[in-house]
Amino acid sequence: MKKYSSIYYCSLVFWLITLLPSLSAIAEDVKVLTLQQALDITAEKNRDIQKAKEYFRWVQGKYVEERAAAFPQLTMTGSAIISQDITGIVPDRQEIYSGEIGVTQTLFTWGKVGAAIRAAKEGLKTAEEQLRLYRQAAFRDVPIAFYDVLLSRELHAIARQNLEQKERHLEEARRKYSAGVATDYEILAAEVAVENARPEVIRTENRIRDALDRLRFLLAFEGDNLDVTGSLEPGNVTVVQTYEAVYNTALEQRPEMRDLRYRISIAGELVTIANADDKPRLEFRGGYGWKDIDSRDMATNGKAWSAGMFLSFPFFDGMRTRGRVAQAESDLRSIKIDEEKLADSIALQAREALNAVQESKEIVDALSGTVKQAEKLLLLSEKGYELGVKIRLEVEDAELNLQKARGNLSRAWRNYRAALVNLLWVMGVLGE
Repeated sequence: MKKYSSIYYCSLVFWLITLLPSLSAIAEDVKVLTLQQALDITAEKNRDIQKAKEYFRWVQGKYVEERAAAFPQLTMTGSAIISQDITGIVPDRQEIYSGEIGVTQTLFTWGKVGAAIRAAKEGLKTAEEQLRLYRQAAFRDVPIAFYDVLLSRELHAIARQNLEQKERHLEEARRKYSAGVATDYEILAAEVAVENARPEVIRTENRIRDALDRLRFLLAFEGDNLDVTGSLEPGNVTVVQTYEAVYNTALEQRPEMRDLRYRISIAGELVTIANADDKPRLEFRGGYGWKDIDSRDMATNGKAWSAGMFLSFPFFDGMRTRGRVAQAESDLRSIKIDEEKLADSIALQAREALNAVQESKEIVDALSGTVKQAEKLLLLSEKGYELGVKIRLEVEDAELNLQKARGNLSRAWRNYRAALVNLLWVMGVLGE
């Protein structure tokens, strides 16, 4: 046994010495992030946030497009026409050259232009809320993914400690066997316990990789060498929020609610726009330019201008406009229904978020003293086993209780931190 143990440790030392330089080089390239650094990267590189920013730019362009209807429209035209009529007794050849700058100004459209501009302005506000929506969603997902990495590391550390504990028991069993106070059964049981503890170490290592991959995806992080640093246990966090406070804040601050309010305004303006399609429209049109006419009997050139008021009144369009108005009014009512539905959903989310915070905090409080008690129990059982007054089953029970206590406490802290983040997201103030 001792021979094989010596060979094993020598091989392990040789392996560590061989790989230490490469491990150090890898460690130097690892980007280690705090939670705040992760959030800063999120605000800059998250794909959803970048897409929302592009949507905001698109809406800005749409506003400029709609606003153009209120400004004068200037056009410049030029022409050169040469014609000849050979059907008559005397052929007639004519050349006409002209250039003109024209202006068209809409004067009255029954409120259509003004409504389009106001709707475009409200559209800018909806784009801002879309950006807030994606930003808050990212600022909710990234911290939770960050806490998942920390939890996976905690669980991996617990699994490693459990494996090391089992290996110490194996060494203790071998020592007692050499002294003649232990049997082959105890050594075999200890070896089986060591091998049973290894899979959990492998699983928790894979969980760390999965959690880091998800965080890397949310950050749009380029490269594989990413790690985090931090603690699951928060500092002084005081959550004194009533349901009414959470609900009222959410109604005022949630991007979805504010977006729907702006969309209601837009829908109202669209009703005005649709209603104006069969109403009178008044425009001013004018032009100023130069003409040169040269024909067989006459040649003239000089300035030319025109100005006029033009009224159009599509007083009957087969009820097409009435149909568009009915559609626009239906859209307006539908958005108002969506607003009421979202308010009901927020009420449920507010209650669930507060309940989750309260539940996770109570679990943390309940488990806080359990780990210390389990550590003390394991210490007493190990000492008793060394002195021969405790059996191995009692030691294994104490180890299992300590492992469960540590794991449950880590999960409770993670759930508490995630619940706090979710509460801020429900209120619509996350990342503000």
